Amino acid sequence: MAAAAAASSPVEFLLRRPSPPRRRRLPLAGAFFAPTGLAGATLLRAVASLAAALRRNVDALARRLALLSAILESILLDAGDDADGAGFFSDAASLCFRELYVVLFRADLLVSYVASAGRAWALLRGPHLAASFRDLDAELAVVLDVLPASSLGLSRDAAEHLDLLRARCRRRSPAQYHDPDEAALRDRLLAALRRFELGQPPDHPTLRSLLADMDISNAASCRAEIDYLEEQILSQEEDIDLPLVGSVVALLRYCLFALFDTGNARALRDWAMVGNRQRMLSMGGGDDTSFSVPKEFSCPISLDLMHDPVVASTGQTYDRPSIIQWIEEGHSTCPNSGQALADHRLVPNRALRSLISQWCLVFGLQYDSPESNEGMADCIASSCSSRAAIEANKATARILVRMLEYGSDNAKAVAAKEIRLLAKTGKQNRAFIADLGAIPLLCRLLLSTDWMAQENAVTALLNLSIFEPNKARIMEQDGCLRLIVGVLQNGCTTEAKENAAATLFSLSVVHDYKKLIMNEPRAVEELASMLTKGTSRGKKDAVMALFNLSTHPESSARMLESCAVVALIQSLRNDTVSEEAAGALALLMKQPSIVHLVGSSETVITSLVGLMRRGTPKGKENAVSALYEICRRGGSSLVQRVARIPGLNTVIQTITLNGTKRAKKKASLIVKMCQRSQMPSAMALGSTLTVVDHSLVGNNNLRRAASFGSGELSNPISISVQVP
Repeated sequence: MAAAAAASSPVEFLLRRPSPPRRRRLPLAGAFFAPTGLAGATLLRAVASLAAALRRNVDALARRLALLSAILESILLDAGDDADGAGFFSDAASLCFRELYVVLFRADLLVSYVASAGRAWALLRGPHLAASFRDLDAELAVVLDVLPASSLGLSRDAAEHLDLLRARCRRRSPAQYHDPDEAALRDRLLAALRRFELGQPPDHPTLRSLLADMDISNAASCRAEIDYLEEQILSQEEDIDLPLVGSVVALLRYCLFALFDTGNARALRDWAMVGNRQRMLSMGGGDDTSFSVPKEFSCPISLDLMHDPVVASTGQTYDRPSIIQWIEEGHSTCPNSGQALADHRLVPNRALRSLISQWCLVFGLQYDSPESNEGMADCIASSCSSRAAIEANKATARILVRMLEYGSDNAKAVAAKEIRLLAKTGKQNRAFIADLGAIPLLCRLLLSTDWMAQENAVTALLNLSIFEPNKARIMEQDGCLRLIVGVLQNGCTTEAKENAAATLFSLSVVHDYKKLIMNEPRAVEELASMLTKGTSRGKKDAVMALFNLSTHPESSARMLESCAVVALIQSLRNDTVSEEAAGALALLMKQPSIVHLVGSSETVITSLVGLMRRGTPKGKENAVSALYEICRRGGSSLVQRVARIPGLNTVIQTITLNGTKRAKKKASLIVKMCQRSQMPSAMALGSTLTVVDHSLVGNNNLRRAASFGSGELSNPISISVQVP
């Protein structure tokens, strides 16, 4: 079925395939148009139908809509069959009916939104929702005031109903749509948060009573409320008080483990299924061919799934990074159509992005568009920043650590998953989880044969390691490094292996730990293996770890014997990791044997020149640094081989003009070495670049550049850890 879906139109596929239930968004005023295909009695019947439906669903609107329904039915009854004729209603009356339809349609959407919202969310947004209903009242009053009642031939009863309805809609009291019971329940929820702020969590009977009145009676309903609130935090679709919502999430998570039995097999199976969907994503990047990306969702340049589709001036859609790179390389035509680009403006294709997101949702794939990523970390951190959230999370962590130590195997797996989620954001969370003694207990789970326990344990350690003091705790824990390497080598799932590599990357940021990691048996070998055979994400984790290890002055011999150098050389042909691989090789080529291994293949030199042409500024700098080390330490034969590379002249000129300061210096030094090689092509290359260089930096700077021979690469690439 998936294969057939991939072959057909993605729009048709999404329409055919049943999609998961989606939350309704709060309808915006002015976002709807009156129906254009309805007129006369048909329009009036549509308005009456909407009014009747709303009467059945919203008590707060019942009195007004009961009167409105009676008025509309009276008009239809009195008009009879004549109402179907053209021109029976005046233009003014028809216009009022259209506006009335829009108001009622918005009311229907608002009702549906409230019905689908989480209970806690509805409590927090109660005053805002009441204001939305009052706004609808005001709009309804305006429409009724201009309704030409005299031209409708209303009966006496209908006319009286209309006057009464107008009076009620004009009566705009703040007490309208205010439910005292809801307000009291909201006050109780806020009072519970204040208790957490004081470090005195409410007793269990108080919390049970509060949750019962919120219709939260078991672990499943509590988890659903947490998921809904977290969805609102991440979507940022409405102006919300992030610290308040985050505090309620923390309170509910505490209640989930303090009040409900989450260690039973049913809860574990439910959560394992959620985890398995994400596991399918990590495995899908490898050899999984059960489905393919529809060509409409693939970038014509990179042929990969588009994460930020944009429309160029020719009307063609590309992934933003790919088309930007195309333009930066000097192209002035559209890659797909061949037409000239009128300008370089790129317009986001939000409709296509929405379709891609829905397709990923159907297959259980995670889709992180730039809009969802931008500010997400700050958003989540803000939601966890309140004192109430911190104290509630701390109380939850105490329960989870006890579950890790004394719980059943199922309970330990669940606890590891929840600690992973808690450690995902906020240095306070990472600090007190470690203070409570979670790290030794998580290390034990790395030996588990339960994929869920092992995967979440290693990911929790990864998330904890982002907090600098926790790096020391992990490294000083007896046997923890060995166990992490063991997961990297023989982990139960692909995601577990990838996160073990990411943990080594995180730990290798500290200089004192680089040698310890390199000396750990199989650590470098397994990173090299992942760089060669892993998924795209795994390759990225592995190359970043190897780059950090390469900054240690004693790393060359270990990298050579572990075949990491060979893996880095092969990775120069992979755009995903080529920039970091070039940087690592530049650092390692202080060893003559590595220089000759790297420089012995023209493919390597060609790959470096290609990276100098199309890479990011940092990637170009790394490639120039690696090429410089080849020329500097490889002898005249390698210098001559470099000088013979087609297109090197143009690439060197471009970097001399537009590269980073360090890249410009090393490009000038490459020219000098090519000149000394006495090759005719090198002489031609050198004379051309000398003119450019003199015009840019002058004779004094050029002489200083000629003496620049430290061979040092810029500081290690600053790469943030992607927290799962």
